[in-house]
Amino acid sequence: MSSNIDTPSQIPEASPLGKAVTYCDHYNPSLLFPIPRQQKRDEIGVAAGKLPFMGVDIWNGYELSWLNSKGKPQVALAVFTIPADSPNLIESKSFKLYLNSFNQTRLDSVTALRELLVKDLSQAAGASVGVQILGVDRFEGQKLAELQGHLIDVLDIEVDQYSPNPDLLGLQLSAEEDGEAPVEETLVSNLLKSNCLVTGQPDWGSVQIHYVGQQINHEGLLRYLIGFRQHNEFHEQCVERIFTDIMRQCKPIKLSVYARYTRRGGLDINPFRTNFPQGLPENTRTARQ
Repeated sequence: MSSNIDTPSQIPEASPLGKAVTYCDHYNPSLLFPIPRQQKRDEIGVAAGKLPFMGVDIWNGYELSWLNSKGKPQVALAVFTIPADSPNLIESKSFKLYLNSFNQTRLDSVTALRELLVKDLSQAAGASVGVQILGVDRFEGQKLAELQGHLIDVLDIEVDQYSPNPDLLGLQLSAEEDGEAPVEETLVSNLLKSNCLVTGQPDWGSVQIHYVGQQINHEGLLRYLIGFRQHNEFHEQCVERIFTDIMRQCKPIKLSVYARYTRRGGLDINPFRTNFPQGLPENTRTARQ
């Protein structure tokens, strides 16, 4: 089988999102729809070639199936890691359609499947994409766990803004006035909700923010995160906006932002951005995923 993906600059409105489609159940890599990252990065002031962060987008696929050489169906889970410095993200519905195109495709081995996935996804993203296939023998080992850190959702606050406002972010007054020594904190919220950039459908998520620096005001941070509730952007773009807004408003020495979004169409997307070297975060499903 040959891969044939064309990767011109494409806009979200031209993607399969929100459109009726005919599902293809035979291998078709042309279904993948790459979207350049830079346009949205321009909006948040991130210049091309000067990323203030590194990281990955971790995708989990729960509906991967194909036929073996004898025509017998096979099933597996899959983990895809797309580097944050890839020029393109991959639109999620097109990703789903592409994976479904393996449903009636005969392959000689799991290795052959993985090689096709790596080749096609890397070409669409414009960078090397990691692919891990988890067979049925590894299903039992899959775990659920919540993001670790101090849960700020318990704060009793009033909220009247539902679009992201960076001015809500700031430091604790004592940190601003006294120049207190840097703190290290991990803060968590399950109240992240945004909407699909094209369809407006809701995307639900949890976010973990780890930083070293002057202490961030927790109430302001929670109001800011709730502010994404009526905001239209893809998952990856929301996380990059959160990262850059916190960096500009609070100026931490170190910062990482990790979001776990609930799945849609058998896929969940979990973007991770950081400004300091570290291992990848745990790819463990939360209860809502």
